[in-house]
Amino acid sequence: MRTVTVVGASLAGLYAARALRAEGFDGRLVIVGAERHRPYDRPPLSKSFLTQRPPASTGLEDLRLCDGGEEDALAAEWHLGTRATALDTVGRTVTVDDGRTVRALRTDGVVIATGAVPRTLPGPPLDGVHVLRTYDDAHALRTALHDGTPRVVVIGGGFIGAEAASSCAALGPPVTVVEAAPLPLVPQLGTELARICADLHADHGVRLLCGTGVAGLRDDGTGRVRAVELADGRLLDADVVIVGIGVRPATDWLAGSGLRLDDGVVCDAGGVTDVPQVVAAGDVARCAGTRTEHWTSATEQPATAVRNLLAGRTVARHEALPYFWSDQYGARLQLAGRPGPQDAVRIIEGDPGDRGFLAVYERDGRTTAVFAVDRPRPFMRLRRRLATDPPGPHGLSGPPAEPAGAPGAAFWPCCSAASARRCAAPTPGA
Repeated sequence: MRTVTVVGASLAGLYAARALRAEGFDGRLVIVGAERHRPYDRPPLSKSFLTQRPPASTGLEDLRLCDGGEEDALAAEWHLGTRATALDTVGRTVTVDDGRTVRALRTDGVVIATGAVPRTLPGPPLDGVHVLRTYDDAHALRTALHDGTPRVVVIGGGFIGAEAASSCAALGPPVTVVEAAPLPLVPQLGTELARICADLHADHGVRLLCGTGVAGLRDDGTGRVRAVELADGRLLDADVVIVGIGVRPATDWLAGSGLRLDDGVVCDAGGVTDVPQVVAAGDVARCAGTRTEHWTSATEQPATAVRNLLAGRTVARHEALPYFWSDQYGARLQLAGRPGPQDAVRIIEGDPGDRGFLAVYERDGRTTAVFAVDRPRPFMRLRRRLATDPPGPHGLSGPPAEPAGAPGAAFWPCCSAASARRCAAPTPGA
């Protein structure tokens, strides 16, 4: 294999390039990235990046993932500000478009690391409406947030929406989060812990409206948003709207390539596709039936995929325990493992009422996942044990115990009366 092309110049793409050199590949290395920027760290974009005011604010250079010396060591041919538009798996070419020229790059192997793109609302684009995925997205949003005291509406109560709402609230403007589901984050955390996390919004003066969708956006006649219209007919005045309704894998350019596409690039647990010498990693890869949109996976999967690419077959599988974190309202939320919808939740340290605790998910007497709010050290200890030790008959922490402060309770109650009120479907005029 003389040439490998990595399509995607963000986190997974950079780690794939590093892995290729680490595995001894000394051929031509081509990196194609749709953004004009060198690889940078995305997690701060929804957090501290938004709250900092010029001239002390974080810039692109502060987020760079590698310095000039490492880039030189990679000896890669960079094509930035260049979109991949097609993959010819028979002719072994990647067609790219830099806005001026369309051309085909010949290659032997391909690593697909194009990530995901934000879902948007239907209708024409309006000024004041933002998504939050790239540096340019975050820079535009930060500029808008620091222009007076805008009324902010966040559409979507998932992790990105919650982090954005937290950052906006820290700046002082009124913030409303709209979530179509009865409660945010239930698919990720389950009902019990999702209710606790929903309370964080109310704790910090953010209004959370659950159980109502968005019918559309209203403009002021000049192409700028002025309100969000809810499905129940109410209007929320808004100067800034942040759309955080999830992402979709960036696979449009792969139509007609012969690759199987189903909520991402279909591949095995090693990132290997059905097409020889084509692998995938990161947010775009649906490995063994699962697509994972976490920073940790984007750093771990590429090494496995690259090893298999160079071997010409699956010789390694990525089997690391899923892990992610989120920073909201000054609290660090962490989850490791694979919780299921029927798992029981047991608090083993702290008190959810104090917004600091450690919990385990259990199924048939075994621990399936660990979740923590502001308990980083004990969380990491249990995360390591969950990843390396076979759980015993009572999970990782021994037989079930009563949570502190709740005598006689086998499990923490799923919500308090206060939390139920905070995330109830809003009443008219609320």
